[in-house]
Amino acid sequence: MLSQDIQAFISNDESALFYECGYSCDNAWLLKVSSEVIFITDSRYSLEAKELGYQNIQILESNNLIHTLCEQINKSNIKSLVYDNASISALSLETIRMQCRQTELIPKARFHQSLRMKKTQDEIDKIRKSQALNTKAYELLAEFLRTQNSINNAPITEKTLQFQAKIFLQDFGNYDLSFEPILALNHNAAKPHAIPTNTPLKEGDLILFDAGIKFERYCSDRTRTALFSPQISFDKKQSFKDKKHQKIYDIVLKAQEHAIKNTRAGMSAKEVDALAREVIQEAGYGEFFTHSTGHGIGLDIHEMPFISPRSDTIIEDGMIFSIEPGIYLPGEFGIRIEDLVYIENGCAKVL
Repeated sequence: MLSQDIQAFISNDESALFYECGYSCDNAWLLKVSSEVIFITDSRYSLEAKELGYQNIQILESNNLIHTLCEQINKSNIKSLVYDNASISALSLETIRMQCRQTELIPKARFHQSLRMKKTQDEIDKIRKSQALNTKAYELLAEFLRTQNSINNAPITEKTLQFQAKIFLQDFGNYDLSFEPILALNHNAAKPHAIPTNTPLKEGDLILFDAGIKFERYCSDRTRTALFSPQISFDKKQSFKDKKHQKIYDIVLKAQEHAIKNTRAGMSAKEVDALAREVIQEAGYGEFFTHSTGHGIGLDIHEMPFISPRSDTIIEDGMIFSIEPGIYLPGEFGIRIEDLVYIENGCAKVL
C-alpha cells in the first residue's frame, strides 16, 4: 500500500520488486501507480515472472526496458513520480527524465524500505523461522568443532572453518546466505567485518561468528563470540580462560541485555543506540565501540530503521532490528553479541 505522500513510484531494486510483485530478477523495472503494478523485464525472465509473480500484476516483456517504462509513464499521464536516489543510476535517471518531460521525478532515498519498516505478521513469522534455522546452523558448527580437529586431514583455519559454516548455513543448497559470514579468531576479531585468513584454530582461541540465511527471501542475522574448547557452544553464557576476554565479554553482554530490556516504542532509534553505548562508555571502552548498535532487517540484510547515534526514526510496534554492541581492541581481540528483536506491545522481544 502506498503512503499518502507517495502516489506513484518506480524502482529497479530487487527487494522492492519482490515485495510488490512476488518475483524479482537482476534486469527489471517496477512502475506502481495507486493499486496498479507493472513489471517490465526481458525475455530471459518474463516466463518465470508470469509463473511466480502475483496474479494482479501486469508483466511486460521488452528488449529496451527503460524505453518501455517511459512509454507506460507517459501513457498513464503521471504528474509526479517517486524514485530511490540511493539505488537508481544517474544514467537511468537522465534517460527517464528526457523521455518523460511532463512528469516530475521526486527523489526519496530508501523510500521503499520505509514502506516496509513495520512488518506484517507473515513477515515476522518468516524472519523468526529464518533466525531459527540460522541458530540451528550455529549448533551444527559447534558440534562439528567438538568432534573434529581437521578438515580433509588439514588443520582447521579461519578460511576452512568459514567454508564449513556456510555448508551448515545453506543446508546443502536449501537456503541462500543473507551475507558472507564473518568468522574471525583472536586479533582478527578486532576488525568488525574481518576477512578470514589462513590462521590455524587452536584450543583457547576466541571465535567471533556473524552469520545469517534467507528463508523465503527474508533474512536472519546473529553474532556470537565463543571460547574454542572441547565443550564449545555458541550460547550467550561464555567462560573465557583469559580474564580480559571475560571482562570485555561481560561488558558487551550487559550492554546488549540493557538495550533489549529498556527499548520501548516511542523512543527514537538514537535513544535505543544510547542504551547500549552508555554501558560501554561507563565501563571505559566507548572509543572501541566503533559501529551502530543495530539495523533493521527483512528482505534486505540492512534496512530501516538504523539504530545509530544519528537516527531520529521513531520506534514502533511491528519493527524488527538487531541489537549488536561490540568492543574491538586493535591487535588484541574483538567481541560482539547480536540478536534480532521485534517490537510488540511497546517492548522489544528477542526473535
